Amino acid sequence: MAGKNAALGSSKNSDSFTAVKAYLLLYNSVQVVGWAYVLFLTVNHFISGKNVATLWDVVKPTLLIFQNAALLEVLNVALGYVRSNLMVTFLQVMSRVIVVCGVLWATPTAPLSYGLPMLLIAWSVTEVIRYSFYALNIIGAVPYLLIWCRYTFFYALYPIGVTGELLCIFAAQSFIGQTKQWTIELPNYLNFTFSYCYFLLAIMGTYPFIFPQLYLYMIDQRKKVIVNPKDKKHSCTK
Repeated sequence: MAGKNAALGSSKNSDSFTAVKAYLLLYNSVQVVGWAYVLFLTVNHFISGKNVATLWDVVKPTLLIFQNAALLEVLNVALGYVRSNLMVTFLQVMSRVIVVCGVLWATPTAPLSYGLPMLLIAWSVTEVIRYSFYALNIIGAVPYLLIWCRYTFFYALYPIGVTGELLCIFAAQSFIGQTKQWTIELPNYLNFTFSYCYFLLAIMGTYPFIFPQLYLYMIDQRKKVIVNPKDKKHSCTK
């Protein structure tokens, strides 16, 4: 009887594991399509001879959907579907959500910044590569070229993306400062004050500390994943 129960338990765990893998494969595949579409919209916009002023209206619906869908990644880690640091995942996702919803969507000045096409290109290329890597890794079919792209393109894409984010946040300051958007001033019955303008400035202030750590981490990961041909040849002759 105990053996039968154990077998049933094993079967349930196997089914659950398969269901989780199917869900993650679907999620990552959908994100690949979504971010590829964001990239297409951005590139096509400029190929068509249009300028930055009208770019936000073109990409806004798609960007809002797929960037906010990334909140599921926090849930995936919390539920144990994905092995990663929960706090790091939360901060990475929320930083993007704040830029999209709290800066670009919330102000008319941020979308006019040249930082918008910079972050759109950097984010979309990065995410197409990243989600493709995750999806193919689930089925054990990651080609070396994709691995190389994941651990090489960041050299250019990360600085471009971060610069774009900072430019957009900076461009939002004038509107937020004038309108006091999402700002709570004294006196009020809660006896509480909050400046959204200073909140965004504080976020900008974290970039010089967080970005170098993330950049160096990726460089270190690249050294572990991408084998130098000379090193590989040397190890084979030992």
